[in-house]
Amino acid sequence: MTSTVLHIDSSARSENSVTRGLSAEITARLNADHVIRRDLATPLPLLDEAWIGANFTPADQRTDDQKALLAQSDALIAELKQADTIVIGTPIYNFSVPSTLKAWIDLVARVGVTFSYTDNGPIGLLEGKRAIIAVASGGTQAGSDIDFATTYLRHVLGFIGITEVELVAADQLSMDADGSMARAKSAIAALAA
Repeated sequence: MTSTVLHIDSSARSENSVTRGLSAEITARLNADHVIRRDLATPLPLLDEAWIGANFTPADQRTDDQKALLAQSDALIAELKQADTIVIGTPIYNFSVPSTLKAWIDLVARVGVTFSYTDNGPIGLLEGKRAIIAVASGGTQAGSDIDFATTYLRHVLGFIGITEVELVAADQLSMDADGSMARAKSAIAALAA
């Protein structure tokens, strides 16, 4: 069976980034046949009124300009659809995800494309995929009441249909860097390839 990993990094740091190191280690462990790389250090466009207008125009009625506005979003969604596993490396910045990761989420969460509304509420359209989140924080404990990063990511991934979400946390690095990294490495070693 051919496997494809979408490897996303969102740390502003290009060097000495804990999450970049962890996500690379996870991706290597998965031993995929194909890896799609998406580095969000190069920011994505933010949603604006023109983009929203294009998104809510029926596909067969979009102008060339509207199609161009949605091209980046379409490309990101194609990467997601192609992937069997999504590996997301994210630091916790001020209790949440970096703005670059939020911009990616805004571009891939599209009604009728990655989720739809039904009489019973929204349903995700990207089922059957696995996500692994590699997170690092200075003081925020992953899964705690002040962690709005991993809880948000689990929710938004589930919203688009990705409900198998695993967490590798190097949290509270400012308090116990060695212990935190050891726990993260142990979690990586325990991941099924």
